[in-house]
Order: sequence, then C-alpha cells, then structure tokens
Amino acid sequence: MKTKLRCHWCVGDDLYETYHDKEWGTPVYEDDRLFEFLILETFQAGLSWITVLRKRENFRKAFDGFNYKKIANYKQDKIDSLLQDAGIIRNKLKVNATITNAQAFIKVQEEFGSFSKYIWGFVDGKPIKNNFKTLKDVPANTPLSDTISKDLKKRGFKFVGTTVVYAHMQATGMVNDHVIDCFRHKEV
Repeated sequence: MKTKLRCHWCVGDDLYETYHDKEWGTPVYEDDRLFEFLILETFQAGLSWITVLRKRENFRKAFDGFNYKKIANYKQDKIDSLLQDAGIIRNKLKVNATITNAQAFIKVQEEFGSFSKYIWGFVDGKPIKNNFKTLKDVPANTPLSDTISKDLKKRGFKFVGTTVVYAHMQATGMVNDHVIDCFRHKEV
C-alpha cells in the first residue's frame, strides 16, 4: 500500500497528521469555527501549533465551546478561573485578548452581517491556491496578511499580528499552502 505524502511539518505525530488530513487548509466559512481558529491562533503566538492543538479540547471546555457571545461578557471571576486552568495556556494578556476579540468579532458581524463575509472578502470569497514545493517556500506572512492584520487591529482585535493572521488564513483555507506533493494540495 502506498503511503500518503503529506506536508512535512505534521509527519510522525498522529494528532498532527489527523489535523493536517482533515482540517488544515480546508475552507471554513462558519463564524463559530472562524472564531475558534482565531482564538487558537492568538494563543499560539510565540508557541508551536502542536502545543495549542494538544490543548484544544481543554480550550473548548474552558472557553464555553468558543461561544463568542458568552466570552464577550466574561467577568473577572471567569478570567481568574481561566488563569488557574492548567489545561490551557495561562497567559493573562492572551486571555484578556480573547474577551476583547470576542467583542470585536461581534462588532464585525454587526457591520458585515457575518465575520465570514468580512474575512473572506479579502480574498473575494475564494481560497488562494499556492504551489509551494517545500516547507521552506511557504511564507510566515504576506502583504495580504499585513493588510488584514492592520484592519483587524484597527477594529480593536489583539494578538493579530501578520504572522498570526497568515496562520489563521492557512488553517481556515483562505490560502492553500499544502506543498504540491502533499495529497491534500489537490483536495482543497
């Protein structure tokens, strides 16, 4: 049986391979899922994605299933409990940014009808299909992620630098950065 060729960054870890094979780079248009990825990417800032991925279910429980309407109204007692939760990344700035981002997310929904319309509007609603040969060819950010980052910051979002935004674009399929010999490159 022929082994599937994958992007090299995920090879050798079952959780990573499953995430790569089923989620990464698949276009996401649902606001709930876009918010989840936005929050996970902000917690990733300065860390490896596998660290966040291993804690994903803990994040889901701690942050009420990534319900941005609930998160937008978190009070200090909830913040204090999150900062004591060893199952997540206990970074005070990132926890507070999650609340701020939930509030900003709702404002974007009110302005555009959905966060999906807003974020996908930067790529005219269709993924950008790249044709990178190796992982070294894949950028950490692009002029487009610079533009989106600036716009998100202008709207009050936190921890949304250009690298975080580009990682979000990759995860949610706004760009297809599977290398060309990866079986997922053609699928997405």
